[in-house]
Amino acid sequence: MAKDESFDVVSEFDQQELVNAVDQTKRELNSRFDLKSSGSEIELEANKSIIITSSDELKLKNILDILYSKMSKRGLSVKILDPQKIDHALGGNVKQTFLLKKGLTQDLAKKIVADIKNMKLKVQAAIQGDQVRVSGKDRDDLQLVIKMLKEKQEEYNIALQFTNYR
Repeated sequence: MAKDESFDVVSEFDQQELVNAVDQTKRELNSRFDLKSSGSEIELEANKSIIITSSDELKLKNILDILYSKMSKRGLSVKILDPQKIDHALGGNVKQTFLLKKGLTQDLAKKIVADIKNMKLKVQAAIQGDQVRVSGKDRDDLQLVIKMLKEKQEEYNIALQFTNYR
């Protein structure tokens, strides 16, 4: 009898890489001519959110572009950021908070399981907390599931990783 193969579908990010990306963005803020004296700031709050404060929305967008480039160079997806609306802070400043998305929500996990079942392959998908475990006897079927999930990442609007492939 063949041994079951499996993998986990998760949505995680490397905390240290995010800290490094924010630190690099801060350094670039202090060295760029157009942002140096603007009073702009970027802060990582308890690994739950990133707060960007600047004097106007154009500078805020420039800082966000810097952060995106630093994140992508470190292998982080920008999909882990959940942008909130721009607030007008004291002194004419603008402030935007980006919540960090980690783990699959129950609704998204159910949608992923339903999409896997609709493929009509001989695999089982089970929700385990904030991840989905997919198992089956044929590795080719599992690889087809991974391919489908990678193609649907835009639709899910979240960064997916595939771990514990065995």
